[in-house]
Amino acid sequence: MGMVTEFKDFISRGNVIDLAVGVIIGAAFGKIVTSLVEQVIMPPIGLALGGVDFSKLKWVLAPENPATEAVEEVAVQYGAFINTLIQFLIVAFVIFLMVKVINKMRRDQAASPEAPTPTEALLAEIRDELKARR
Repeated sequence: MGMVTEFKDFISRGNVIDLAVGVIIGAAFGKIVTSLVEQVIMPPIGLALGGVDFSKLKWVLAPENPATEAVEEVAVQYGAFINTLIQFLIVAFVIFLMVKVINKMRRDQAASPEAPTPTEALLAEIRDELKARR
């Protein structure tokens, strides 16, 4: 029974839940970036380069032999690699921007001194009054 309780405590911690939410949002964001690259960015680039579909670009090492079904085409799919590379660059840039914004918020928060709470202000007044009476 101890292990079940321990596991329940582990799962119910905020960090695990936050991580799960982050993974789910990250997967959805990955799909958005894939769609952006394959369906929005690459078609105009392919059109500008003479109607090239990057996802179909490949270097055939061994062509398919229709006479024998056992031999399938062996090819280096460098067009798909280019698409994946662009996806990576977009994700890396977005993460860079997010980290930059978070770091700026942390610097701004550290630079601005917080106002004292009402209790701290009252204690400071009492301290100053006691110093003045001496």
